[in-house]
Amino acid sequence: MEWLLAIWEVILERSVYFDVFDGSGWPELSELEPFFLTQKGHEWSYKGGNDSWGLDAQGLYGTQNLPRQDRVNVHLYMIGSPVHGVFLQYSKWDGRIKKKDTYYSKGDLGRLREFVRSLHGTPLAVGLFIPFVDAWKAVKEFIETDAELPKSIQWVASEDLPPETFPDP
Repeated sequence: MEWLLAIWEVILERSVYFDVFDGSGWPELSELEPFFLTQKGHEWSYKGGNDSWGLDAQGLYGTQNLPRQDRVNVHLYMIGSPVHGVFLQYSKWDGRIKKKDTYYSKGDLGRLREFVRSLHGTPLAVGLFIPFVDAWKAVKEFIETDAELPKSIQWVASEDLPPETFPDP
């Protein structure tokens, strides 16, 4: 069984764009943890005017040898705010059935009509931000489960959100 897990490790394409981590593979959990679990006001990284990071996995469930549009690919997108916490977006393209599912971290949904802009100018609903400590649980689980939707936090499906949740930038 160990040899099967070793093969799985090789064929699953992982990539990261998070502060100093940029490229193939995922950082060690101990390298990411300080961005989430540290003294209040020192979480995240806004170096270079960026507050948006992500983790990707391509070729899940044995689809690594298929054309890109037929693979199962997942992206965990994160935007940090020193005031509101972290906005998480989990998107999964299942090329086997040609379906995309997108989920957002579920914060205080009563605040969906309040917006904060990312450093890139994107308006984001405050109700989709969660505390850094909770976001860390989700990111950690995402890495530990090889890109499965984390169960450690609550999510809301994109189709369950009102259209005004995502105004034009």
